[in-house]
Amino acid sequence: MPTQTATHRDRIRRFAGVPLRRQTYRNLAYLALAFPLGLVYFVTVSIGLSLGAGLLVTWFGLPIVVLTLVGATVIAGVEATLARRLLGTDVDLPRALRGTGTDAATTRPDDGILASLERFLLAPTTWTSLVLVGVKFVFGVAAFTVLVTAGSLAGALLAAPVLYDDPHVTYRIYDLTVTTLPHAITLFVGGLLLTLASLHALNFLARLGGALTAALLAVGGEASGAESPT
Repeated sequence: MPTQTATHRDRIRRFAGVPLRRQTYRNLAYLALAFPLGLVYFVTVSIGLSLGAGLLVTWFGLPIVVLTLVGATVIAGVEATLARRLLGTDVDLPRALRGTGTDAATTRPDDGILASLERFLLAPTTWTSLVLVGVKFVFGVAAFTVLVTAGSLAGALLAAPVLYDDPHVTYRIYDLTVTTLPHAITLFVGGLLLTLASLHALNFLARLGGALTAALLAVGGEASGAESPT
């Protein structure tokens, strides 16, 4: 019985203590950046690929496509860095960004331009970096939607004790008009619980984003794996 009681207390402590953890706010920062960055990534790469594909009949198309792939690889490097710094996830850089070396990189000291380009195009992470751009855009939209929905709903509930008796405000939740303090306090408590639950859900969503980045950059046995903080 004492062991079960301690276990329940630990669970309650973990649930209620989520706002006190620094990692929670790093995760929120990661999610807040996901939509604007994902949108910029997606638009930039889409324009590059569209322009390059349209000009493939000329000599200008192929360099534009290659430069777009290079840009997508740099974007993947930025995402790997964000996942490491903000989430603590173990994510390797794309192969092309690992510096010079015989095994780790696409560029070797004795290679010419064509050989380096061939290694770059044959590296699996070059193409999964391109996939990551699309995944990041979808993930960013999802993160933005969850952040706004959870934040606005929790904020509305938490504000009930302040707004319910304001003569200039009609405080209403769906079809319920709140006019008494007990109802407002009930909504406030519900807002607290919703805030805690939302933070746990957002932490999970952030870890999922880091895991997706790690998985896409670990193709071909090129990465060491990923770990996420709990």
